[in-house]
Amino acid sequence: MPDVTLPFDRAEYHDRLARVRRAMDDAGLDVLFTCDPSNMAWLTGYDGWSFYVHQGVIVGPEGEPVFWGRRMDAMGAMRTCYMDAANIVGYSDDYVMSSDSHAMEHLAETIKARGWDGRRIGVEKENYYYSARAHEVLERNLEGALVDATLLVNWQRVIKSPTEIRFMRRAARIVENMHRHILEIVEPGRRRNEIAAAIYHTGLWGSEDEDGLFGGDYAAIAPLMPTGRDATAAHLTWDDRPFEEGAATFFEIAGCYRRYHAPLCRTIFLGEPPADMRFAEEAVIEGIEAGISAARPGNTAGDVARAFYDVLQKRGIKREGRCGYPIGLSYPPDWGERTFSIRPNDQTELKPNMTFHLMTALWMDEWGLEITEPLRVRSEGPAECLANYPRQLFVKP
Repeated sequence: MPDVTLPFDRAEYHDRLARVRRAMDDAGLDVLFTCDPSNMAWLTGYDGWSFYVHQGVIVGPEGEPVFWGRRMDAMGAMRTCYMDAANIVGYSDDYVMSSDSHAMEHLAETIKARGWDGRRIGVEKENYYYSARAHEVLERNLEGALVDATLLVNWQRVIKSPTEIRFMRRAARIVENMHRHILEIVEPGRRRNEIAAAIYHTGLWGSEDEDGLFGGDYAAIAPLMPTGRDATAAHLTWDDRPFEEGAATFFEIAGCYRRYHAPLCRTIFLGEPPADMRFAEEAVIEGIEAGISAARPGNTAGDVARAFYDVLQKRGIKREGRCGYPIGLSYPPDWGERTFSIRPNDQTELKPNMTFHLMTALWMDEWGLEITEPLRVRSEGPAECLANYPRQLFVKP
């Protein structure tokens, strides 16, 4: 057994592998290739910034998973994965950014060497890290059928283990500190990039709990912090202009510990907020409370969304789209797990230790307001708020 420090014990990795194989059996798959770095880490422990080149984990009919990636990254797998060296395979740089060859040719040869050619092989067609050309090359070089297995592994991750919940609570302690520090230092005239720098510093510095100090990790999404009319858009970041009095800025950020995320959004108004924003604040807070109350085992993701939207409708506020998504272990460019959604028509049953971001933001014609919560479904009763930070529109004169 390799002598590496793992975030989870080997028994948990073995249980995860067994769950994936059961899902493969249900889908009629003999072999699975996952290139999502979150799935790779969840299955093997691999943790590296190498997802800009082709890489993945192969799950065969038996035995350990196989890490497959660039040779220099295979060395990283030796330092972070639990598998034996024989199950860590690297390809040469001849395949990297090459017009003459493609890494998927090497992957096909790896699959053939294991005796898995001609099998039904699952791939993640709808994934940030799997290109159309990659699929074409792999399909051309294998005899077996390539079957879409997008989200097969993701769905095995939706119910968190006790250790995963502990990691997410640590991430929540970090994001609480981040928001406290933002509120302390944001003011008219301070440049937005200075706040972004403070967010990163606080997030990486970490926090502490009953077991002592712990450091933070980089989040899968950069801080989103548009101000004024820019905050009518959901996904703008920052520049070097100063904050101005008379405008609101929402801060959509996440604490991250060992790649586990706890997103938490709050809004700060510099000056006196308008009456319609105050009205919206009351509605959002009431809607959050309704959503948390509906987030119980046996209810559905749709029940949570309807509870929130019923409050908005009662108050005459229009909003479209989903209002939440699952969270946990993630890599750029997204901290969501991409399985169920908190939207009215989602019939996914909520079960204990499912975790999601209740993303009850409003983007109006003149301003944006984000007040959100990371939640854990309890064994009974309303959901647990992983973070403990005042739920309000913050005002600094």
